[in-house]
Amino acid sequence: MRISQGLRWLLGQPRRLSLSLQAGLSNACNAWILARDARFALQPRPQRVFHFCKMEIDWDDLRLFLDVARLGGLSAATGTTRLSAATLGRRVTALEKQIGEPLFVRQQTGYRLTPVGEELLRRAEDVEAAMRSLTRWREGNLPDRIVRVSAGPWTSAFVSTHIGEIWTVDDGIRVELVTTTDRVDIGRRAADIGIRSERPTEQWLAGRQSGKVAYAIYSGRHLINGIAAGLFVGVTGEAASIASARWLRAHHGDRIAVRGNNTHSVRELVAAGAGLSIFPCFVGDSDPRLVRVAQPIPELETDQWIVTHHEERHAPPVRKVADRIAALMRAHQPLFRGETPIR
Repeated sequence: MRISQGLRWLLGQPRRLSLSLQAGLSNACNAWILARDARFALQPRPQRVFHFCKMEIDWDDLRLFLDVARLGGLSAATGTTRLSAATLGRRVTALEKQIGEPLFVRQQTGYRLTPVGEELLRRAEDVEAAMRSLTRWREGNLPDRIVRVSAGPWTSAFVSTHIGEIWTVDDGIRVELVTTTDRVDIGRRAADIGIRSERPTEQWLAGRQSGKVAYAIYSGRHLINGIAAGLFVGVTGEAASIASARWLRAHHGDRIAVRGNNTHSVRELVAAGAGLSIFPCFVGDSDPRLVRVAQPIPELETDQWIVTHHEERHAPPVRKVADRIAALMRAHQPLFRGETPIR
């Protein structure tokens, strides 16, 4: 879908104007009519001069750019965009060619925005806000406030299965899960709440500990194939950098016979008899297809923290969801700590 002439105009306006449109024009039809008759423009900023040429920018490309910019790289954005890293890389490169300037500095640790990328991010967020306003109007005035919760794949799956304890329709908010093994930048509002394994060190973040998470080695219930041979299932790709994957390579790397490219595929392989592997105890002890074969590994035990931006932590929607997540984690601490009997 191409951005309309009106939304192209929003791209070129100072941030305060688009925000005032969003806040002041509750009737999205009026906003659309106003934007439709406006012309594309860009005011140079005093701190640096940057000009977009008059161009047709695809909204889908802008959405991909927003995900990569907020999540800090291609690997993390594959989960939210459902595109491969290679496809995302091509789309980002094509957008840079269209803009005529590099938008990211490519580093081994991820993608960092250039000054031009920072400029585009601010303006793309204005377009995103306008598009959401139009979507809410079209779909029947859903609540404005979205609370984004970031977590790793296993924790995100746990939250999903307990969504009724975290959110109800009567709350008057919407919830969005951001699932990634990378750390989401709460400071940039890529998420409102993060469920993390470490205490936050940034001064603009606030955190509260909700418990501990234990890890152990698990097998499928049938001694067949790789399990019978004492082999292991490893992980490749984005999840290969997590602590449990590194521990497995360090201690049993010579016995890894099969690998999966994400944590969920590894669980399916273990359940099918391909070999043993390491899982959080709240995952392994909850799956009737798996059996724990040893006590939790002490050096892999981590803390669990509920992290928010210090300016947002007292906002009622964020506080409500964060409090419920913390209560959910505390209520299931025996499961997270691996205190259930070995089956």
